[in-house]
Amino acid sequence: MGSAAHLEPPERLVRSVTAWEGEAGLAWLARLPGRVADCLERWELTAERVVAAGGRISMVVLVRTAGGEPAVLKVGMVNQETEQEHAALAHWGGRGAARLLRAEPAEGAMLLERLRADISLRSLAEAKAMLEAEAVLQRLWVPPAGDHPFRTVAAATGGQAALLRELRTAAGAADAGPLIDEALAARAELADSAASVESVLLHGDYHHGNVLAGERMPWLAIDPRPLVGERAYDLAWLTRDRLSTLVAQPGARAAARRRIAKLAEALDVDAARLRGWAVFRAVEAGVRYVSAGRREDGELLLEFASWL
Repeated sequence: MGSAAHLEPPERLVRSVTAWEGEAGLAWLARLPGRVADCLERWELTAERVVAAGGRISMVVLVRTAGGEPAVLKVGMVNQETEQEHAALAHWGGRGAARLLRAEPAEGAMLLERLRADISLRSLAEAKAMLEAEAVLQRLWVPPAGDHPFRTVAAATGGQAALLRELRTAAGAADAGPLIDEALAARAELADSAASVESVLLHGDYHHGNVLAGERMPWLAIDPRPLVGERAYDLAWLTRDRLSTLVAQPGARAAARRRIAKLAEALDVDAARLRGWAVFRAVEAGVRYVSAGRREDGELLLEFASWL
């Protein structure tokens, strides 16, 4: 079995957890190597290496099973967004996403099908990447079970909207006041009319970096933050993929609007609802980033939202 000696959390994980999770994050990081070593021993796994560019709140280790099969051990922080990741992967059963081989949900531990961690949709040209991303989403968007454990989009964004109202008066967010008001109004209207739109199981954090090359299928999704709700919510994150590249091109505002129109048409989603969720999700993330000291990233997201 792999020892804990070489299983220290990678720097990217340490920086992210320290910045976003505070004292609770530091305590979790301190226990993490022991938890990983425990999983390796009990699940009879041999560690090959830690993936340095792994998750922002999870440690990812390439492993071999007792039978010599390649797999991935993922041990992450359990919070409201991640607590049902295993349930979503189990429900998909490998259709459009990495297969779940084993899980201990309370510990945030999962054994997963190994994909090619170094090759995501970001390795493709944008047009091709979008086509592949659309194809994967069509496999993921399935009805949830009747007794599913997933939060709804309305519930999840209700909490985000409440925090956004609080941050509206925070230093650095004052200039974004009108944009925040627009985002909150869009979210309220979308949530109020959600019953008129079909609900499916959503990935929740869908972007090119969360779709990796596989062996049994060309592309498979990872790292869901599952919710149940309308398709436009999932697509909203995709509208701003490769944002730095989008900003750098001539006519970025028009390009952003074209992207929304193309995605809506390709996946038969109402363009106005997609625009509304794109505005809300970009503003919510942008203000949160600004408040956490990531001003450049946050202001870029707010600029993107203003184009729509």
